[in-house]
Amino acid sequence: MDKTYQKFLQLGISLAPAGMAAGSEETTYYCTPKGASVIGWAGVDGIHYCTIPEFGEMIFAVSPMNFGDCVHPIARNFEDLLRLLLCCVDMAALEQCHAWDEEQFKAFLAACPATEEQRNVLETIQREFGLEPMEDAFAYVKKLQAEFDLSGIPYTEDYFDPDMNAAAPVRPAAWKVIYNGGFGDTEGSAGEAVTVGKTFFWGSEKWYIPAVYLCDEGLVVDFLTEADPVQVKALIDKWDLFGENRRFTEEQQEQISRENPLDIRFCGHVTYNGQALQADGGCSLTWLPECCLPQGGQCEAEAKRILDHYGLDTGRAWSIHRCSYRWGNRRGQKVHALSVRMERERENFTGRRFVAPAVGKSIALRHPLRGQTCTLTVHELERQELPADAFRYPEMEYPAHFLMMSYSLQPDIHGQGFMLRDCSDGDSPRQKTPDPNAFAPAALSSAAVIGIIGGADGPTAVIAGRNTPARLHAACSSLHFEPVNEVEWRAVFSEKTMDDMTVRLI
Repeated sequence: MDKTYQKFLQLGISLAPAGMAAGSEETTYYCTPKGASVIGWAGVDGIHYCTIPEFGEMIFAVSPMNFGDCVHPIARNFEDLLRLLLCCVDMAALEQCHAWDEEQFKAFLAACPATEEQRNVLETIQREFGLEPMEDAFAYVKKLQAEFDLSGIPYTEDYFDPDMNAAAPVRPAAWKVIYNGGFGDTEGSAGEAVTVGKTFFWGSEKWYIPAVYLCDEGLVVDFLTEADPVQVKALIDKWDLFGENRRFTEEQQEQISRENPLDIRFCGHVTYNGQALQADGGCSLTWLPECCLPQGGQCEAEAKRILDHYGLDTGRAWSIHRCSYRWGNRRGQKVHALSVRMERERENFTGRRFVAPAVGKSIALRHPLRGQTCTLTVHELERQELPADAFRYPEMEYPAHFLMMSYSLQPDIHGQGFMLRDCSDGDSPRQKTPDPNAFAPAALSSAAVIGIIGGADGPTAVIAGRNTPARLHAACSSLHFEPVNEVEWRAVFSEKTMDDMTVRLI
């Protein structure tokens, strides 16, 4: 403590009449800051005054009954505390100042004039220390408290115990990155952080790789992309993305994905000390600032925790990706060189919509980006039905009818970013005997049924025999409860819209 406090102790002055009596320094409450030195007690509600090692000579008021708002600075040092008392007479004015406006503060002083005992103490302070009252006590304390970050106050375990503290906060989890885990996973050994702090532009996109983590199993890399919240908000409003019961066609979903600056699908190929590492999974999160969210909406807390940890602007929109890479035979090697090749995944663009012409007839399909044209010739159109044992749940009735078309292309661009998709979503499964008292919905998404025929990338190619002049491919429609006679198809072309880019990290 400073020289003023040492002199105060030597003189043996008691501030009890002014609301700060001597007491045991060993007595503490759940909210007494860790390592605090108690300098006095109010004698009511456990209120006490102290210094905290991390903040030097600053004086704090501790009010245990103010659950959740119990510690506030009241003076920069003991000399200022005495000057404040010369103005305020009683420590209660300083202890409660944080909750008052100026009128309330002045009203308290007017209602509590100094007693004779208090005047004697204050006159002694003035005489022995040659101090003058603080010119504007209210402004002094309010400025001190406005500039002070309360989150920096250290607390003991009792403060975080709900049995001890009715307003115990949730203690922030320690920052821990584990191999091939989610953002909030804590099971497993923590990786050793290696600061990278690399910012780069990929096209018009701003990317940031703040750190990588050396784990026992491999390397973990955090990729973050920053986006303008105004642009994101415009996309949300255009498509009413937060609207209730909003449903989009597959084609609309593709367009939204292309227009969304946060829907970034990429592969990061990492080279560590000259050797390529094998990608081994990952996860992603999106952060939207308040201006992009519907009223009362909240973004995922884990995303904010990541941005806060890296010191990034939460007023911007962010796409956050965490990717894991196996060591191979590089395990245990200190990192000397690290780079990543950024490769964009293909995006889908819909070309012509059409109803298949008669068998043997052809139509022209134009690439929506390149302008090139290929010719599709129909070789077979056949109505088909899936067998009953193709479905998993016997209590459900599933659509099973579909139309299969075999076709050839000239030039043959199948496998080069081309597929045919049914414009219709098809019929949804339904319960065979709906229960009016059941809470479960009576229909399921048809998307799972479509997967029975072909994967997300379209139908499997069918290779013709030796005597067939053209290579044949197959497209299957969505499923329906009734036989399918006619299907509107759409030609989908997938393209890489960004060139690969290699970024040196270390």
